[in-house]
Amino acid sequence: MKVVVTGAAGFIGSHLCEKLIKEGHSVLGIDCFTDYYSKELKKANLRELNKGKNFDFIEGNLNKIDLKNILSDAAYVFHLAAQAGVRASWGKDFNIYTDNNILALANLLEALKESKKLKKLVFASSSSVYGDTRELPVKETTATNPVSPYGVTKLAGEKLLYSYGTNFKLPYVALRFFTVFGPRQRPDMGFNIFITKMLKKETLPVYAGGKSTRDFTYVSDIVDGCLLAAKSKVTGEIFNLGGGHRVNLLEVIKKIEKISGVKAKLQLFKAQKGDVAHTWSDISKAKKMLGYAPKASLAFGLEQEIEWLKKGVK
Repeated sequence: MKVVVTGAAGFIGSHLCEKLIKEGHSVLGIDCFTDYYSKELKKANLRELNKGKNFDFIEGNLNKIDLKNILSDAAYVFHLAAQAGVRASWGKDFNIYTDNNILALANLLEALKESKKLKKLVFASSSSVYGDTRELPVKETTATNPVSPYGVTKLAGEKLLYSYGTNFKLPYVALRFFTVFGPRQRPDMGFNIFITKMLKKETLPVYAGGKSTRDFTYVSDIVDGCLLAAKSKVTGEIFNLGGGHRVNLLEVIKKIEKISGVKAKLQLFKAQKGDVAHTWSDISKAKKMLGYAPKASLAFGLEQEIEWLKKGVK
């Protein structure tokens, strides 16, 4: 049974591929190695996968490769490929987001719309679609008002899925990820920045005066949620995948201090455009319909990410 993972060299994608291989699947990974962050880091994410026999890889852009041929015999497709980054999505680079987050998905859907073998397409959406909502914790029925161009492209992706699901009966599930962390986390993400700077005895930039809160989700829980969505009989639904609780950023930094044994030096800044004040997921729908149950504690996840980053910090 062929499984395809787009964005396979990324943070979440590489973890997902490894779990699929462990479960006995043959996996085809696709990634175009965008320059949003180091290609070498992404290649390192594939190191263990490339040692195995059940993993094949295509380096290519979803807007340029022959997706219909590649996906013709795919039973499951996990679409994680995207241009990441809320703060970088403004201005002249927005075309990169529309190309990689909207047009690439449209091409994928066109290639899959008449497939007789596809059992499920799992789409990685984002909590960014909710914007700066006051309704907390957010349910899937909470109004979607993204406050960043990145969030807009993710919401557009969900609408595209609905269109193809309605008109072509394409089986899909969309998952709204809430602040994923753990080993291989992108270098532009908060925990990676905090831990790296602390290990180097550098000052941490903390936005919104450290008053913002986030619902942090360990990467293995996200991977489990993706697999549950794929294996379920559910189609045409959207689910929150989060840790189910929120934590203040200053509290997180204290936890990092305790685990690492390093005292943080903070520099407080105003919130940046596109950032939201709070995120907090209501995961009751995913629990009920998918059997989703996050297992990793924040402390455990931080320990894992700190140990991973220590290996690369000079």
